[in-house]
Formats: sequence, C-alpha cells, structure tokens
Amino acid sequence: MDSTHGTERAYDLVLFGATGFVGELTARYLAAHAPADCRWALAGRNTGKLERLRERLAADHPGCAELPLLRADSADDAALRELARSARVVATTVGPYVWYGEGLVAACAEAGTDYVDLTGEPEFVDRTYVRHHERARESGARLIHACGFDSVPHDLGAYYTVKQLPEGVPLRVDGFVRASAAFSGGTLASALTAMGRGGHTLRAARERKSVEPPPVGRRARGPLGPPRFSRETGLWALPLPTLDAAVVARSAAALPRYGPDFRYRHYAGVASLPVALGSTVAAGALLAVVQVPQARKWLMDRYQAGSGPDEERRGRSWFSVRFVGQGAGHRVFTEVSGGDPGYDETAKMLAESALCLAFDPLPETAGQTTSAAAMGDALIDRLVKAGVRFRTVDVR
Repeated sequence: MDSTHGTERAYDLVLFGATGFVGELTARYLAAHAPADCRWALAGRNTGKLERLRERLAADHPGCAELPLLRADSADDAALRELARSARVVATTVGPYVWYGEGLVAACAEAGTDYVDLTGEPEFVDRTYVRHHERARESGARLIHACGFDSVPHDLGAYYTVKQLPEGVPLRVDGFVRASAAFSGGTLASALTAMGRGGHTLRAARERKSVEPPPVGRRARGPLGPPRFSRETGLWALPLPTLDAAVVARSAAALPRYGPDFRYRHYAGVASLPVALGSTVAAGALLAVVQVPQARKWLMDRYQAGSGPDEERRGRSWFSVRFVGQGAGHRVFTEVSGGDPGYDETAKMLAESALCLAFDPLPETAGQTTSAAAMGDALIDRLVKAGVRFRTVDVR
C-alpha cells in the first residue's frame, strides 16, 4: 500500500459540485459545522457560480469569504487528477454518476485520496469496483459510495442492530423505510437513469461478481424479500430493489461481527393495503415507461437539475427506518430517524462522512468499502450529535 494519508495536502476536504442543489446544502452545512482548522475548498466547473456561492456562505459565516475555489469539470481528467492530488478527502454531488462520476473515482484511487459520493446507482458502484478497487487498495484510498440517505441510515442502522444481537450465530435483519419528502431535478435524473439502464446494471453486477472474492467461511446476503404484512412493525412491506440491501450485505461480508450467515431484506413500509397496492402498480408503470428514451427525457425535463424543494417544504419532511433483527432466539427492534431525507439530512450525512474520514481515528481500510465498514461507530457518533436518532425500541 502506497497510502498518502500521512502526507501534506493543500486541503483536508474538497466539495465537488458545490453549486448544485444538494451541493450548496452540503457547503452550508460545512460552513456551519466544519472544525475551525479544517482546510476546505469548493470545486465545480463554473467559477462565477462558485464565487456567488462563496458570497452567500460568507454572509452567514464571514470566515468563508476567503474559501478557496477550484475549477474542475467532470470531463477534464487532468483537472480531476489535480483536484484529487490536492485533497485528503473529496466529496462529490455530481450525478447522474454513471455519466459524470467515474473520472473523479479514478483520480482519487490513483492519488490515494478518500472519496465519498451520494450515488444510489448500482451500475456505477459495481463498475467502479471492477475498474478502481484494486488501485485504491494499493494507494490507500477509501472509496465510499452512497453516503447520503442512500445508504447511510440503512447501512449504519443494520450495523447498530447487529451489535445488539449475539455474536457468532446466524443473523437476520429486515429494514422498513418510511419517508415524507419532495425531490430535486438532480435526484430524479439519477433515479430515472438507473431505472432505464437495467441491462447495463445486470452486466455490471455479473462482472463484479466474477472478480470480487466472497468472505471466507461466512455468508452475507441481501435478497429481495416477498411483499408481506409485517406484524412486528404493523406495516405492509414492499420489497425495495434499491442499492441499500447490497451495501448492507457488503458491510456484512467485510465485518465478522455480522456472524457466519447474515441476511438483510429491505422494504418500504406502508401503513395501508390500498396504498401498498397503488404504490406497487405505480412503480411498475414508471419502470415500464422509463425504458423508452423519449419518455425518460420528457420526465427529466419536467424538473431542472439544480432545483429542489424550498426550506419550508424540507422542514416538514421526515424519514424513519425500523429494523427487526434476530439471532439465536434473541430479537431486537431499532429505529433510525431524522428530518428531510433527500436534502438536508443527505447533505448532513455526506458532510459528516467526509469530516469523519478526514479527522477521526478509524479502522485500517482501503479500496471500495462501505460507511459501516470504514466508519461505523465514529460516523454514528457524529450523526447522533448532528440530530439523527439511533434508538433501541425493544429487546426480547
């Protein structure tokens, strides 16, 4: 490993894509919460927009008036390499990542720079594992995808739940997600892109499976569970074919504490049967529609990238993820909950993940990894202090 974590870089943290909707929320969070000695910078492709963002930050936080600005475009590999070499940690909000993200991952893997993003795109995650995991292991870079609502509450919630179950035995954990929130143009573009690339996603998953070694002497799975009524939570459970279950399973594969045989199932929790049935029909219809490129483009054009819900709407938003864990006759009920999942809490999770990598004592990891495997307890501590709730509801 030729890790450069111990060498001096110009910046502890660089935020790439700072002028987008979630990018600006993340910048505002860092302006308010980064340590006074944190050397951080804003990066993006439009210097004028970066300057105006810096002015808005400085209006509330005068210390930001001299915040460094770095110009870099996702299509400019030389600029991305220079950006990666300048930072200890890079956080990026520039999606859809399958279109715009890989150059920065490659630059960070080569430079030994820690990397965090907000992707929920399985194709992108699998593709970057195949192409950049080994180089990141050699350089010491930690590449951590899905550091927002995808997939931090689910990954850390499962980790939190497992730690309250017996060791050394098969474990089963189910997660049930509920949320009330609006979404931005950028989020819609990423989601529709992922939904419309089913064939590419399957090929990337197969390629990753062919090169990724399984855990030795253990098993870790994240299968799609059947629709059902969950007596434990009182909710109708609809299987969610999102990235989250795969992230939890990869944490389980990396950490022996999850036991010799671990299974995680991921659901949307719905209060009534009519809503559950309607949601299923609507999801199926949307999946069919986005396979048509013209329809997908029309939907994307309805929301402009960089736009999103206002502060009042975000203030009414919330999320809750309930977990039911069991093993060796023991059962535990836990919950992770917070405010607006898509934006305010996602910006918080991304910023705290980057700060955690930059400043906290953490386990020795390198290559493409997960929030639980790389940051675990340290990131939970940070999020609890920042207002995200982790609680044990019941133990039986």
